[in-house]
Amino acid sequence: MSDFISTPEQEEIQPIGPKTAVVAIVGRPSAGKSTFLNTASGEKISIVSPIPQTTRNAVRGIVNTSLGQLVFVDTPGYHDSEKKLNLKLKGIAAEQLDSADVILYIIDSTRAPGKEEELTAALIAPYLHKTVVAINKIDAADSKVALIRTFLATTFPKLESSRVVDISAEQDTNINQVLKALYDLAPEADQLYPEEYYTDQEVDFRIAEIVREQAINRLHDELPHAIYVEIADMEWRKNGKELWVRAFLCVERESQKGMVIGKGASMIKTIRVESIKALRMIFPYRVDLDLQVKVSKNWRQRDQLLNRLLK
Repeated sequence: MSDFISTPEQEEIQPIGPKTAVVAIVGRPSAGKSTFLNTASGEKISIVSPIPQTTRNAVRGIVNTSLGQLVFVDTPGYHDSEKKLNLKLKGIAAEQLDSADVILYIIDSTRAPGKEEELTAALIAPYLHKTVVAINKIDAADSKVALIRTFLATTFPKLESSRVVDISAEQDTNINQVLKALYDLAPEADQLYPEEYYTDQEVDFRIAEIVREQAINRLHDELPHAIYVEIADMEWRKNGKELWVRAFLCVERESQKGMVIGKGASMIKTIRVESIKALRMIFPYRVDLDLQVKVSKNWRQRDQLLNRLLK
């Protein structure tokens, strides 16, 4: 047998090439972008909530395979509104498209395409040559995959069918097919991060996001959008075995404090306890949380604060 013929076992582990790509995840609010990122990376990267526009920052998650490294940027849902906060979120989503090597456009198959979907598609159109489309939530009873495919065929007639994948991000269905399609478009390049990395988020950002997730999933109506989390202090205790954190759940008006605190402080206690539980699933050390509520009047209209929070 020739020395140049490899065994099947050798062929399975041979990488196609050292590919690396920054992948911008784009889609309407609640399309499943954050769920996809968490499923693909196998770690808790981005917070998840049924509340639209939960993601406020360009959150990075890293996937390493034998084919290379994909650095995902989970962007805020693209939503049609002229409010200052939303304009900032739209800007974050839009600016990622230009710099990304590849774009992953996620569509919610349970919602018929409308004006927002058309706006999102128009945003992506100039970058179609580097775009993969994932039709999400195919496991749902009200999924309309055929309708979505008709919309895509009409909107992007030149889009190759191999770059459209039906998925369920929640059930981990066809996620590998999406990754393979992304790698096909990825350039050959050196890795941006060591292989053991699955995110480049700072510890204080991750803690703030977990607290915000626990809060918005327990509060209703407009209040979730009126909340942000401020990490005031962090210090190591118990000989470096415990990270103590003082954090504030910030609301816009004095009248909102009572909703967050709850009767007998029941709501703020629940948010604190559930946040600590979630943080223990993420970090290899104990996190203790001192959580309080304060008013940051009309914060969604303050450019300096928005620029600090949304980056």
